[in-house]
Amino acid sequence: FMDSSFIMASMGSALGEKFRLLAVDAVNERLPLVIFVTSGGARMQEGILALMQMAKTSDAVRQVNEAGLPYFTVLTDPTTGGVFASFASLGDIVLAEPNAYIGFAGSRLIEGALKVKLPEGFQRAEYQFENGFVDRIVHRNELRPFIGKLLRYLAPAGARGEEVPEPVKGEVATEETAVEADTAEEAAIEEEVPADAAAVGGAKRE
Repeated sequence: FMDSSFIMASMGSALGEKFRLLAVDAVNERLPLVIFVTSGGARMQEGILALMQMAKTSDAVRQVNEAGLPYFTVLTDPTTGGVFASFASLGDIVLAEPNAYIGFAGSRLIEGALKVKLPEGFQRAEYQFENGFVDRIVHRNELRPFIGKLLRYLAPAGARGEEVPEPVKGEVATEETAVEADTAEEAAIEEEVPADAAAVGGAKRE
């Protein structure tokens, strides 16, 4: 529901309600929630109604958290304003695409208000990663297997109908066996990413 070709995917009351309904569906269906975000911020044409969506979407995230469900956000270029200040930055894990523009106020506004010169690359994904606002920078071509791996790590044992192996008495896992298991899991994820995630499309860039 975030189309950057229409008023830069700004957040109005319609977007806020769609996000709330998505969160409700995720909670009711017991599914993880993955959001691909792109936006220029709150839609100022709607005035206070647009700003109220920050609280509305943040409360929807709270419901997902209280339900014990994973909530991931993937920040694309750009993710700014009230969207970044609300649901986009509240993910359990916040991912970003390389060189994505991420921040609240724009660089020119900050420079004009504070009369300072901002550093090179300010508010880019790499800068936000270095300062702890982003957990990982992942190229779009690598997002599918990476998100699939995160979902597998956070899913409770047996939650997806898989058998939980019984521990073998006296067996001690070695570093080599752990690496082999992780490699096999990555190969399986690359073949098929779990489809049981409520997800929405973000930027419509190739």
